[in-house]
Amino acid sequence: MDRRSFMGALGAGMAAASGLARAQGGPTRIIVGATPGGGTDTVARMLAAQLANYVPGTYVVDNRPGAGGNIAAQAVAHAEPDGRTLLVCYTSHAINATLYGNLSFDPVKSFQPIAYVASAPSILVAHPSVRANNVKELIALAQARPGTLNIALPGIGSAGHLCAEVLKEETKVDLVLVPYKGTAPAMTDVLGGQVQLMFAGAALARPQLEGKTLKALGVSSARRMEILPAIPPIADTLPGYDFNAWYGLLGPAGMDGGLADRLSAATGRILADPANRKRLMDEGLIATGSTPDGFRQFLVTEVNRWGQVVKASGARAG
Repeated sequence: MDRRSFMGALGAGMAAASGLARAQGGPTRIIVGATPGGGTDTVARMLAAQLANYVPGTYVVDNRPGAGGNIAAQAVAHAEPDGRTLLVCYTSHAINATLYGNLSFDPVKSFQPIAYVASAPSILVAHPSVRANNVKELIALAQARPGTLNIALPGIGSAGHLCAEVLKEETKVDLVLVPYKGTAPAMTDVLGGQVQLMFAGAALARPQLEGKTLKALGVSSARRMEILPAIPPIADTLPGYDFNAWYGLLGPAGMDGGLADRLSAATGRILADPANRKRLMDEGLIATGSTPDGFRQFLVTEVNRWGQVVKASGARAG
């Protein structure tokens, strides 16, 4: 055996031994800052069920909702960096860095990025009584009737809230922002016509659009969604508008880089499976995948970008 073959075999053996040691040492917890159900939990359970096919071990989901995902993030940031504690994070992980003033962790430095898992564009939906069928018509309507159009916010500092803030700022129209404690009550009032507009995830919006109880004015991504191809991007009217929710996989800082690489590669293989891509698409998510370094760069950009929006809005929590 030549030196190159020997080193390759040695590396493979070490990786296998590392995986076996982890498998024998107990389960790996994938912590989620949300209750069961919904996008974050769906992503975590898909990974937990399939990661062992590529990186030996037992993976279990640990739901720890509260404080906009900060409880879960803090648990992972302060965990031993042995690869047994992971986090499926959401857009709020980047938003909270500015929204909260007293976090005990840094959203980038306290973690080992593993993979950017999926993006989740939002749909700007309207009650059927709104006399606008796209963003251009909405702007004209709001200019003609300033202060009469309300947009529901599914929580202060949520992606839906900040998408609305950017829309209001870029169009310079007088939209009244109405905060709610959660997506469900916000959607209930939009369906009832008490509030006219809302940014909603595709999975939530789709049945309402198909039932014609709501109509779509635009999608927050720069391109049309495969699941709802008839909806034009808001960017067609407001060039550069591209604000999406997303999901990623993190470990604590100090975690072995080789393990992060293997988990990232495994996540990529899971996301390449057509059945998994469809499962995510049905939830309004678009499978992405990335290297650890790619996700780190993305995370830094998102913290800065959402931070600017939070500061401009004046929103605070905690």
